[in-house]
Amino acid sequence: MARISSVEVGKSLQVGAGEAKAFGKGDGLIRGTAYIEGPLQVGDDQAYDSVTATVMIGTEQNTDTKEHPKESLHVKGDVKIEGDTDQTGSMEISGDMTIGGTMKSNYATWDGSIVATTKLFDIKHPTKKNQRLAHGCLEGAEHAVYCRGRVNNRNNIIDLPDYWSGLVDYGTISVQLTAYGSHQNVIVKRISPIEQRIYLQAQGGMPVDCFYHIMAERKDVNKLVVEYEGNSVEDSPNA
Repeated sequence: MARISSVEVGKSLQVGAGEAKAFGKGDGLIRGTAYIEGPLQVGDDQAYDSVTATVMIGTEQNTDTKEHPKESLHVKGDVKIEGDTDQTGSMEISGDMTIGGTMKSNYATWDGSIVATTKLFDIKHPTKKNQRLAHGCLEGAEHAVYCRGRVNNRNNIIDLPDYWSGLVDYGTISVQLTAYGSHQNVIVKRISPIEQRIYLQAQGGMPVDCFYHIMAERKDVNKLVVEYEGNSVEDSPNA
């Protein structure tokens, strides 16, 4: 193919059959427009073996360019997509993302808070055929964690998770105990942040056999502001 130094086009460039209705006609034709019937391929000429879309963009392969750009497509300004989007690879978002429908993902992480009217899981039913199982999330006025289990040792000790020393405020710990097998009058004798243990005591010094449920407020994040002035979640101080 002969090398062309430059091509000057007048008011509009049109390639293919038909005319782009949005650009107008005659004196009403918008200056500087271009219509290409397609398909159109831009960039690496070996990137596609067949027609996969109306517009196909590969990485730049122009040898006249001193530094090849990393992006195949760079848009400055808003982008509106009408229809489905199929993406392979990662997506990085530095601003807000608003979802009007359903977001499906095998795995997602957030650095900040997730705000929702309700939070739930919906899974295939583990025991009933052709049914599903849905559970809602328990809500509270704090950012809290819990651990639970059973004590049936002679030391009458609950060993707390070792990471709780950096995760929770020990002053917010609450302990619920349920005796197993017999009434034992079990009480919390003391809580030791240094040892990361909770010591229990039963009537008459007998060994404890009970279930426990322990909750505590996280200290690695800001406290939850339960009530605040505002007209929408955008006014929340918890963002």
